[in-house]
Amino acid sequence: MTDSILLSLSLPATNSNVLNEEIEEMKQLALTLNYNIQSSIIQNKNSINASTYFGKGKIESVINQCKELNYYTIFINDELNPGHYKRIQKLAGEEIIIIDRTKLILDIFNNHATTVESKKQVELASLEYMMPRLIGMWTHLERQMGGIGTTGGPGEKQIEIDKRLIRKDITKLRKDLKNIEKQRTTQRKSRSNIFKVSLAGYTNAGKSSLLRTLTGYNAYVKDQLFATLDTTTKKVKLNNNVEVLVSDTVGFLRNLPHELIASFRSTLGDIKDSDLIIKLIDITANDINGHIETINETLKFLECHNTKSIIVFNKIDKIKDKSIYERLNHLYNNPIYISSLKKLRINKLEEAIEKHATEMLKVFKVKIPHNKSHILDKVYKMTSLIKREDSYDSINIEFHSTESVYKNILSELK
Repeated sequence: MTDSILLSLSLPATNSNVLNEEIEEMKQLALTLNYNIQSSIIQNKNSINASTYFGKGKIESVINQCKELNYYTIFINDELNPGHYKRIQKLAGEEIIIIDRTKLILDIFNNHATTVESKKQVELASLEYMMPRLIGMWTHLERQMGGIGTTGGPGEKQIEIDKRLIRKDITKLRKDLKNIEKQRTTQRKSRSNIFKVSLAGYTNAGKSSLLRTLTGYNAYVKDQLFATLDTTTKKVKLNNNVEVLVSDTVGFLRNLPHELIASFRSTLGDIKDSDLIIKLIDITANDINGHIETINETLKFLECHNTKSIIVFNKIDKIKDKSIYERLNHLYNNPIYISSLKKLRINKLEEAIEKHATEMLKVFKVKIPHNKSHILDKVYKMTSLIKREDSYDSINIEFHSTESVYKNILSELK
């Protein structure tokens, strides 16, 4: 475990509760990468310093504190622009690393990416973050070779070489991800006639645990921020033989880097394609409203904020003060309460999903002659089967589907 310091800025418009929540998030994020934030320092200022974001004296004081304690990392509770980053890192020297909020999240995503797609997504976001911050990273070459910073020095030349290589990598990654997105679009078309549910929630709200409880799928579950990055979709059979697809997605976070959201568009496309979004909230969170606002803002960025949704509070097994339910009922119009870990009140959630699914899907019956039994493949793939009865001259099928699918099957029978 590596010890470190966290530095935050508080402006006149800063909400102290939100800032404290961000600080706790930064501590958890750092722990995910095996960093232990031993000290959290807040500087109160009327405005951001144009040169160094914080006051120069405050930064120098924190750097000296790190040197005295033999700490080698300072975390910044915000995304520094390239100029701020360059000047703060220059003050810190080569022995202390400056890591802002965005870089920390990118590093976590990089560690947790397991599939080809997620690795490419994280690499693209990292390169786009790195590109404008290259200036100043090669100035040590100037010092070593006795340069005086004139145009065309070895450091500057290296930056230009790096930029060309990064642009080339970015172009290739975007092309690769575009191809993956086309494949995903094809997959989604094959699922167009089954009711689709997406789990959207703050990171560590229990989405993977809920997916496992609903579907029986052995989803990877760990009490850690961004434990899973890849979307997993599984089929669930509810009451009355209603089948739905449930997708777990990457968790959201306040101030999640736009580079990451943009890079993960193909993965998050499952949310955009869903018929119902379950906004899963950790009922024990200190800033429940902030979590819901973050989810809503991210959904708006993904252009799926108008999709039907329900608010579901998870982890009710940890609640001792029952008065919280009355307050949440009033604020959020009688949401659903569950514990995915303890499997409490899961039936209430399933009933809500079934209600939404049956509102969209209708029950149809068709009689398929034996000489056209090949149509059964389409029925099984494109509908939710309710009942099948075989007779001497036909196969009688009852199923849930959309009107368009039913008409498509009828056309095959003509």
